[in-house]
Amino acid sequence: MKRYILFLTTMFLILGGTAKAQEFNPNKNNYLVFSKNILQLKPTLLTASELAIEDGDKHGEFYIVICGKTVSDIANNTEFNELLKQAKMQNVRVFACGLSLDQFSVSPDQLPNDIDTIDNGILYGLQLTREGFITLTI
Repeated sequence: MKRYILFLTTMFLILGGTAKAQEFNPNKNNYLVFSKNILQLKPTLLTASELAIEDGDKHGEFYIVICGKTVSDIANNTEFNELLKQAKMQNVRVFACGLSLDQFSVSPDQLPNDIDTIDNGILYGLQLTREGFITLTI
């Protein structure tokens, strides 16, 4: 019985640890934009659309990480919510930095459903850059 539990635990850790690495194709053009201003979401989505056209079959993932004081402007922002819907239609993933949420006392429960949170946006960005993402901070 102990071996069975050990086996299941090991398999869970192995498979669970590799799931995040399989979310994107490193052979495609993957993009990450850090933004400290939610007003930049609209032009960033326009850029994502243009890059998808330019890249064609080589287009991969497009992620946007919102960080800094501007995370406090996300809750109950109807214009931002509309842009999040557009981002979802374009297959652009939008994240809020958990460090910024904590620093500016914003609860993840206050955020719209279409935005994901990550614990540490800086670490996440560096990890994705290491995996080959093209990164820009605006």
